[in-house]
Amino acid sequence: MVELKLTPSLSQRPDLIIQPGLIQSLKLLMEPILNLEMIVRQRLSDNPLLEEVEQQDSPEDIATPPEEPARTEDQTIERIDWQEFLGEDHEYLKDGGYRDYSVVSDEDLPETISVAEKTMFDYLMEQLGFTRLSDKQKEIGSYIIGNIDEAGFLTVSVEEMATELKVEAKEIAEVLAVIKKFDPTGVGSRDLRECLLAQLDEQGYNGSLAWIIVDKHLKDLENKSITQLARILDTHPEKVDQAVKVIRSLSPYPAAGRFSRPAVPIVPDLIVEKIGDEFVIYHNDKNLPQLRINQSYKNLIRRGSNSSDSTKQYIKEKLEQARWLINAINQRRTTMVNVMTAIVEEQKEFFEHGESHLKPLTMEQIADKVGMNVATISRVANGKYVQTPLGMYEIKYFFNTGVATQSGEDLPKRVVKAKIEEIIKGENPATPYSDQEIARLLGKQGIMLARRTVTKYREELAIKAARYRKEVPRG
Repeated sequence: MVELKLTPSLSQRPDLIIQPGLIQSLKLLMEPILNLEMIVRQRLSDNPLLEEVEQQDSPEDIATPPEEPARTEDQTIERIDWQEFLGEDHEYLKDGGYRDYSVVSDEDLPETISVAEKTMFDYLMEQLGFTRLSDKQKEIGSYIIGNIDEAGFLTVSVEEMATELKVEAKEIAEVLAVIKKFDPTGVGSRDLRECLLAQLDEQGYNGSLAWIIVDKHLKDLENKSITQLARILDTHPEKVDQAVKVIRSLSPYPAAGRFSRPAVPIVPDLIVEKIGDEFVIYHNDKNLPQLRINQSYKNLIRRGSNSSDSTKQYIKEKLEQARWLINAINQRRTTMVNVMTAIVEEQKEFFEHGESHLKPLTMEQIADKVGMNVATISRVANGKYVQTPLGMYEIKYFFNTGVATQSGEDLPKRVVKAKIEEIIKGENPATPYSDQEIARLLGKQGIMLARRTVTKYREELAIKAARYRKEVPRG
């Protein structure tokens, strides 16, 4: 009989600790300037330790006071006169808490303020809160959700997120699998195929003919007729027709129509100006409140306190939140200016001579140039605008993958797409060009593209396949 013994042992393993400040920075980096202003003003109203620096304040008013002997955070908190700090609008309760009388009652409000529409991010975070995931997994989930766009698609890969968070890809994949079960169906999908398969699975079509078509023959669905599909699948056309009807009843976007927002004016986050021979980039934050820690806090540091531990903890948390917010805003400003500076350096010909001089540029190139992760560059570029001497552009406009030509030059993907549009506009509607013929015509211009690449670009331009563009002559 084998005797089993239990002996203590020590082992080391990497673990993820995502600091609240990092989460704050990532969330704010994704928000355009108008949203950021609303967030900041909301935090100002929620946090008594935050205050706005008024425009009339002199530099001396906001300067850092003379250095005092170093104290720990807990020592600083202990020395506050809490009753005076909270003011007359607060009443201490027997359980150590307090009641805030500064909050206006509903009867005093002149009108009802409409609640902001819930966003995709808010909706998914709400569902994440009800899961049984660990705190660590919820932090990963928050990061994943932050990379899901308003249509419901995941905008970065598992590998990119794993690199950014310095965790194993397996950990990301496990949490992503949970999020993919959230409402709306298909949320977190990387492409149309994943989105449609998720909807078919929910409706009980897993393994059906419709499932097989989406899983294995999605491209054929557009380019082949029902009869051709039936021949490929070795089945009857009637069955294929029924399966196609099921597929067409699905939504191409996980969140189609669920989180629409009213039109809002576009305000640039960044401004590029040419001064002399140089381009200057600065952050467009003139309407963004300038924040500082409430001066009352500094004035009360040396005073004692008889308040409860719960009240002290509340103030400590608010102080930390205030510092995180100020640091996150500063980090956002620095990151965006650095990224745009790198873009201007790489696309200088564009800024000097116009759109025809836009050159191929990838987010990976800018990430390497500024020493950041590609996912960070994506957050800066997505949904944010820059005002330039040539007009206003979305930042991601400046990123183009290159297409090789016979001359050895690389053409931006956007330029190649424009040439495809031009070819299609000049075709005979009775005999439209196939994707193979478009590839051949591009080859005559020195642009060598495979037929499948032409198909991809045409689909991105929302142009139908040749058989759907065909117009039968009348008479």
